Amino acid sequence: MSSVSSAADQSLASVVVVDYGLGNLRSVTRGLERAGADVTITDDPDAFAEADGVVLPGVGAFREGVENAAPIRDHLLEVAERDQPLFGICLGMQMLLTSSEEGETDGESAVEGLDLVPGTNVRFSDGQKVPHMGWNELDVQRDHPLVEGVDGQYAYFVHSYYAVPDDEFATVASTDYECEFPSIVADDAGNVFGTQFHPEKSGETGLQILRNFVEICADA
Repeated sequence: MSSVSSAADQSLASVVVVDYGLGNLRSVTRGLERAGADVTITDDPDAFAEADGVVLPGVGAFREGVENAAPIRDHLLEVAERDQPLFGICLGMQMLLTSSEEGETDGESAVEGLDLVPGTNVRFSDGQKVPHMGWNELDVQRDHPLVEGVDGQYAYFVHSYYAVPDDEFATVASTDYECEFPSIVADDAGNVFGTQFHPEKSGETGLQILRNFVEICADA
């Protein structure tokens, strides 16, 4: 299962968008191409290894995402171990964490994620309208090349669960939705990171983040 998108004539970096059956692959691809990437959509681990960076998109439920990605789980972990940039988007960001309350059933423990950013995903429970849908502000908490030029800008969200990292340092940017939650997270090494929002749907703010990602890949 592999397809290759049309690339810009002079790409800054090669990027794989992981196809595991969930996610807005085409819109993510178009956004990355606008940002200067040569994009391949695939589930081929060999392509992961050859790329400058890897994007894990995702739309839908956490359990389904983890189950669909199970055949390539070890290869995604190898991406992180090789210090390649690994960028999770929306559900893909939540899958970077250790576990999620989403999909729990009676007698079963929390659904396990990739455990690249230690923590869990929990449901909004302070009376907010769920899902959190629409534009909201990014409040950058610490330096990371992904957030250059986006502090105070607005991004587009659609989600009912949010990340609670074990380490506060994992929060790169936060957003207020009647409670403050991490809207961008990253691991200690800085090469694994994710956005709870959809950069491909976030106008110029999202395009800036995608450009930042492509530059990270080029530098790596």
